[in-house]
Parts: sequence; structure tokens; C-alpha cells
Amino acid sequence: MCTTCGCGDTELVPVELHEKILAGNDRAAAHNREHFRESGVLALNIMGSPGSGKTAVLEATARVVNGVRLGAVSADLATDNDARRLEKAGIPSKAITTGQACHLDAELVHRSLHDFPWRGLDVFFIENVGNLVCPAIYDLGQEANVVALSVTEGEDKPLKYPVMFQKADLVLVTKVDLVPHLDIDLARLEDSLRRVMPDPKVLRVSARTGEGMGAWKAWLEEKRAPILRGKPKEPPMHEHAHTHQHVHEHEHSHGGTKHTHPHSHEHVHSHEHAGSQETHQHGGGEHGHEGSGHEHEH
Repeated sequence: MCTTCGCGDTELVPVELHEKILAGNDRAAAHNREHFRESGVLALNIMGSPGSGKTAVLEATARVVNGVRLGAVSADLATDNDARRLEKAGIPSKAITTGQACHLDAELVHRSLHDFPWRGLDVFFIENVGNLVCPAIYDLGQEANVVALSVTEGEDKPLKYPVMFQKADLVLVTKVDLVPHLDIDLARLEDSLRRVMPDPKVLRVSARTGEGMGAWKAWLEEKRAPILRGKPKEPPMHEHAHTHQHVHEHEHSHGGTKHTHPHSHEHVHSHEHAGSQETHQHGGGEHGHEGSGHEHEH
């Protein structure tokens, strides 16, 4: 039993209190979402049953994407096993140990960002606790919800846990390489999904064989496109030229009489600065130039 939400048990957590918890969570989620979007990071909430293949899919994702910077936080009640698996696969990851909480909330995600280099990422996976109930209720600030549904879980699982699949933007039917060894009808499973999903989007994938991973990669790129369009542009570079005059004197002796000849030289130095030209000031400090030779004939 989750001590923070009561898992819907109104005798443990009154409805009014539950609504207040969700309202506070939604405020934190909006804060997270604002940060993700302004940094051009696609944040995805990855949900599913224990053993549905969430971590395996992310491991396989690291093998098929090129030039896309991935990162993740991975939640479990008691271990950091999944986070260590993702690290080994090349995905910088951080574990969130929830203790008795059977789901992540927006504040837990926010805290995990404080000492994690998420701003430099392209895609940030939030791997939720294995559970088909509570995680669906809590907004984390993600751009989309992805649910992993293994072929070993049964054809009617979407009908038994409709809220999870109603909230899903995409369902990954995982472990399809096992279908020949199971008594399962994928058409019936996908029909169950169509009955509960407002806009059914389903991909069949196998982390083991790589089947469907190309379509999954294309979906990620499609979701990233609007995020990238909304990302603030890098500040323009402005060039500033500075001219410095240097006077050199040379003495020459003619018939026992010394003559001094001054020579003036100008040097132009260009500097590039980010931001608007008006915001840069340059003081009147001295500029030294070493090792420059000048020849003069008389």
C-alpha cells in the first residue's frame, strides 16, 4: 500500500486530501515541464508492469540511436539495479528509491534533477515504478506517456487496467520474439488496446532481436521535432574590433650626431562575444604585444 496516495483507498486517504496531493503534484509537474521544454529536452514517462521490459527497451534504444544524447532516472522500491543496467548500456542514469511509494511523483523527479546533467540531453527517460495503477494518475512533467506491455501479460490486460492505457500516448508491445512460444493472439491484444485508448498508437518491439526498434526510433524523432522548434536559439556572436597604436623610437648616429626617429604602428584586434553588441563594455586597459619585429631602412 502506498503511504502517499493510499492507492485509491478513501478510508486511508480522504478524497479531499487526495485531491490536494494531486493539485500540489500538478504544480510541480508544470514546473518540471517548463524546464524540459525551455531546454529542448524530450521527457518521457515510461510505465508498465514489473518485468514488462521497460529497462530492456531503453537498453536497446541506446544501441539503435546515433547522435542522440539519452539520459534516465529509474525508480524502484528498493534497489538501483535498473539504473546500473542503463549506465552499463551507455545511458547516464540516476536511481530513485521510493521505499513504500508505488509510483513516482513530480517532486521526486524534480529533486532528482538537481545533481543530474539533464540539460545537455536530447531525450530524458523517466522509468517509473513497475505498476499498472498509480503511476498513470501522477503527472511528472513529461511530454508523453509510453507504456510497455509484454506479450506474456495476457490479451485482456488493457481491459483490466484501463486508466493506464487511457493515459498512454504510445504502447510498446514488448518481447514479441516470444510469440511463437506462447498461446497469445496479438490481434486480440491490440483490439483490447483500441477499446480503451483514445488515440491508439501501438508498436510491436523486441529488445532481444531489434524488431520494431526502427519504428520506435522514428517515433522518438517525431516527438522531438516540436521540442526542438521551441528551443531558444543560441545568442548571436558579435565581432568587435579594437585599434591600438604603438610608437617606437630608433636612434641613428650620423657624423657623431645622434638622430631620433619616431615610428607609429596600428594593430587591429577582433573579438567575438555572445549576446547583443550593446551589452559589452571594454575598459581602457593596456594591451601588450610581444615578439613583433619591425624593420626600418634609412
